[in-house]
Amino acid sequence: MEENISTSPQQANMTTRIIFFVLSLVINSLGNVLTIVTSAHIHPSYLGSAYWTAAETNLGKALGVNLFWTFLVLGMLISFLNALLVGKLNWRRIFGNLVFMVPFSAFIQIFANFFNAHMPDATTPFMIGLYIVINFFGVALIGTAISIYQRANLVLHPADDLMQILRFKYFNGRAGIAMWASYIPPTIMAIIALIITHNFENFGLGTLFAFLLQGNITGWADKRVIPSLAHQNIDIGDNN
Repeated sequence: MEENISTSPQQANMTTRIIFFVLSLVINSLGNVLTIVTSAHIHPSYLGSAYWTAAETNLGKALGVNLFWTFLVLGMLISFLNALLVGKLNWRRIFGNLVFMVPFSAFIQIFANFFNAHMPDATTPFMIGLYIVINFFGVALIGTAISIYQRANLVLHPADDLMQILRFKYFNGRAGIAMWASYIPPTIMAIIALIITHNFENFGLGTLFAFLLQGNITGWADKRVIPSLAHQNIDIGDNN
């Protein structure tokens, strides 16, 4: 059973929080893209990307929108869901979600363009095995990055803000369970995309791996990756 995480930790200084935020933003973007490109370069694709990434990518394709705008617009919609769960419309928080989404979406597009241009298709058993390892590694990077920037808590991706609200308001600090609950919105996105296109891309082994373990990886990273960084200034609204 995962230990509860204190929501009243020792405060880190702003410079430290900014440094860890920037680092985790790059790590998360890279991890997401590694899951996307490894899935795209195995034919037929059975790897899949991280759960949110898979759902948003499918919906973006269904609507004919590129990755930047897909991740940005859907992310901002989730930020309003977070406001509903917290019980107040905090424009500073929503602006923080936007601040996160703009560079995150840009990094996604930049990394995707680079790796799609340089990664060959996996046509041999060795390459397929290598891409599976890279895909799972990408999921691990995402889970670790979430842990870092949730603890820094400067600004958050709306999906990870949702997971953090669920984690501390409803699930007593349990990252794994909160992650599963936070997968309800992307599941709805994936169903909408399936209805539109009758096609299911970017869902596979990597998606299953992310669904089962990404939240637990985040909980593990809380204790093992930069353990001196505690959760900062968590706002989950009225907890009664």
